[in-house]
Amino acid sequence: MIVTPAQYLLRFDDLCPTVSATRWQLFRALISEFGLCPILAVVPGNRDPALAVSPPDPHFWDQMRALESAGAAIALHGYRHLCVSRGRSLLNLARTSEFAGIAPAVQCQWIREGLGILRNHGLNPSIFVAPRHGFDLHTLASLRSEGIRLLSDGFARVPHLRGGLTWIPQQLWAPVPKPNGLWTICIHPNTATDEQIAALRAFLRARSAQFTSVDRLLAEFQPTTLTLAGRIHEEIALCRLKTSRAVSAIRFTLFRSSKSA
Repeated sequence: MIVTPAQYLLRFDDLCPTVSATRWQLFRALISEFGLCPILAVVPGNRDPALAVSPPDPHFWDQMRALESAGAAIALHGYRHLCVSRGRSLLNLARTSEFAGIAPAVQCQWIREGLGILRNHGLNPSIFVAPRHGFDLHTLASLRSEGIRLLSDGFARVPHLRGGLTWIPQQLWAPVPKPNGLWTICIHPNTATDEQIAALRAFLRARSAQFTSVDRLLAEFQPTTLTLAGRIHEEIALCRLKTSRAVSAIRFTLFRSSKSA
């Protein structure tokens, strides 16, 4: 069932103790102001230097626990966020991945250890968010074996079953008005600009009543496999995104070439 009017979820990626302190504080204020229940994608054992934006926050894990108690959903965002594998992902959106192409036993170990880290901090992760959309069938099997049945990814307009998991689609990286369906907006606090934060605030002021939570979705939807029309819509959306990224990459290459000429 495609809901009308549209419903929205917020998802914050790359959360770890060294997340940008100033940016994350601004987003936490929005969460509080509008009573949001986002997906918090937490990197359990970050080793990615690109995510070391601020000094480690000694209150980070307290914040995560408080937000979860207020209704946020905690997601396992990979393991160490080191995307060095060139294995082919099911969505095939990036050239490198943390999980796709890695040996099944290693994937299972990483997921088990990542979940253990989050649980040791008093969190209850229930969703998987793959860095760079990178995962394969072995990843799905490892998640099932560790009791994780939810995945935030894909380009459908409704939650659906695939590979033994419920996929909650994630299709947007900025707020965009939609007439119907479920739309997850993925935000990266470390790289968000002032303009992007202002745009999100304006969108929330106009449509905060349309924002939902993972708990509400699971209560209201009975996920099934996608219909033929749903699969076609998803494939078209995925092709459009890949084309857009390819065009952007070509433009960036041409721009750099013109600068160095």
